[in-house]
Amino acid sequence: MDNNDILIRLRYALDIKDADMVEVFRLGGLELTKEAVQKMLLKSKKDEATDTAGATAPSEDDQLACDNATLESFLNGLITSQRGKPQAKPGETESKPEFVLNNGNVNNLLLKKVKIALTLTNEDMLEILESAGVTVSKSELSAVLRKEGHRNYKPCGDRYARNFLKGLALRYRG
Repeated sequence: MDNNDILIRLRYALDIKDADMVEVFRLGGLELTKEAVQKMLLKSKKDEATDTAGATAPSEDDQLACDNATLESFLNGLITSQRGKPQAKPGETESKPEFVLNNGNVNNLLLKKVKIALTLTNEDMLEILESAGVTVSKSELSAVLRKEGHRNYKPCGDRYARNFLKGLALRYRG
């Protein structure tokens, strides 16, 4: 699952309109036009080939690639849009968000940031995954939510991330 696919699924699950997507990116520190966001939300050719909708497939250069920094800006903006701008503590300087350095932890970051944005508890996350047909133990979920480098950290596979987004769609759209 690539970053564009994550954006498409997250947008669908939370029913976010194009104008709101632009605003979320802006809150995350990235200025994008509505057209650029729409190009990011196009399905790739390989996804279109597996779709049975029969629509014409966009060419590869029609789709704007969403890199890790762009995805993290969106997730940071989602947190800000849902929870408000974080208040700086007295004597503390504003820290820059850390960008994803590799593709291995994108799914972990997705789960963590969506959990924060939607103020989900671990039990909520387990229910969301269960509604999508995936049973995960509390310790497995805890391992996926840990910081990379922690001794109990476990990378989150595409299957868990995909089913989490599917469960979100069932919860927020169903």
